[in-house]
Amino acid sequence: MSRRHAAEKREILPDAKFCDRVLSKFMNNLMIDGKKSIAETIVYNALDRVEAKIKRAPVEVFHEALENIKPAVEVRSRRVGGATYQVPVEVRPERREALAIRWLISASRGRNENTMEERLAGELLDAVNSRGSAVKKREDTHKMADANKAFSHYRW
Repeated sequence: MSRRHAAEKREILPDAKFCDRVLSKFMNNLMIDGKKSIAETIVYNALDRVEAKIKRAPVEVFHEALENIKPAVEVRSRRVGGATYQVPVEVRPERREALAIRWLISASRGRNENTMEERLAGELLDAVNSRGSAVKKREDTHKMADANKAFSHYRW
């Protein structure tokens, strides 16, 4: 990691169907081995399934699901005097979004439906209703931060 300057953020182009940058970032994270068209197909078909189940705009549902997954606080390890403490810190907005996307993808991959479209659609519906693995991950993160509140004075 270079000490001279931070890496500049790349401009992410919005997706073709909904013109949404967050959705495009989600597709890029879902993509495996550079196969973007397959990732787009999976996401668009999953959003179509979600729209068929609950009669709302699929992008709104996607953003609401992400909002339900985004963590507000997390714990970071901090060494003080030979001991390592789990210090609760607030999460930057960019990291909140990145964590929510990562958790949503890993939770959907861990489900046991047949296709990735079904898994993603199911996890999105669960996240909108504040249940499912991704939301549980956020709750666990918040519980961990709450349990280590006593070490918050070590924040840097």
